[in-house]
Amino acid sequence: MSRLSETYPPDRVVLREVGLRDGLQMVDRYPSTTAKTEWLRQESAAGVGHFEIGSFLPASSMPQFADVRQLIDVCDDLNVHSAALVLNDRGAVDAVQTLVGEIVTVVSATEEHSQANARRSQKEAIALVGRTVDLARNAETQPVVHAGISMAFGCSIAGEVDPDDVVRIAVACAEAGANVIGLADTVGVAGPDQVGDVVRRVRNELGNVTLSIHLHDTRGMGIANAYAALDAGVRVIDGSLAGLGGCPFAPGATGNVVFEDLVYLCERKGFATGIDLEKLFSVRELAATEMPNEQLSGGLPRAGTPRQINWRA
Repeated sequence: MSRLSETYPPDRVVLREVGLRDGLQMVDRYPSTTAKTEWLRQESAAGVGHFEIGSFLPASSMPQFADVRQLIDVCDDLNVHSAALVLNDRGAVDAVQTLVGEIVTVVSATEEHSQANARRSQKEAIALVGRTVDLARNAETQPVVHAGISMAFGCSIAGEVDPDDVVRIAVACAEAGANVIGLADTVGVAGPDQVGDVVRRVRNELGNVTLSIHLHDTRGMGIANAYAALDAGVRVIDGSLAGLGGCPFAPGATGNVVFEDLVYLCERKGFATGIDLEKLFSVRELAATEMPNEQLSGGLPRAGTPRQINWRA
């Protein structure tokens, strides 16, 4: 069995918890390494198996991710899958020298956001995907390479995004060797029909490539869009504990789809996640203590799981 099929089995839904990366990008105060370790430990005990835990960026610009290497080792000790973001060659080189299970690169669907987010063109970003793939293939651990297409459903800088451009970029990333192609609603502008349409277009072009979806709940469409993505065949979905998150280089980008609500959606649709929601709820207490000024969102944590019906049915 390949590393990719072990990480993302095609016959089941995998939920990636991105709270320790995307969730911490814009916070005023972030958890200590000890608290992050406990976050991982508690979520692992609740059945969460996939985490995006930081970025290989200079600590001077993103001090909240200075402990990314330590958290990768924590994930290895817990026997859970770790992913980390890289935005340049130095980050990719550093990443392959660790035990990280997945390296996430980003290609923007618009040139305007590409320059604002990473100070490079789309062409240069796709070239970085290829170089990262080469590094990963030659690394002892051979991590999965995930090419995320940001602003795939609309851009707060450039406006409308042509789905044909998203398909073109997805094809280029696949040709560069990316194992996973991600579609990101970076600023939460998408609706369910649009999500389903773009996913189907990419799948029609690339066949059985592993697709992921990364959704923000900026306008309350996160769960509806996740539903549409599932119906269109996506089996890897990102969510953030308590809906934490945002992008400092994307005006208007607020929190991610709430991970807890996403678990409930999948279970109600008949996809077993293996995640114990009651145990997951307790991690919110840790987040609230470490980041008292952050809003913690989520319909399910507010209302609780139904007691009088079989909510997994």
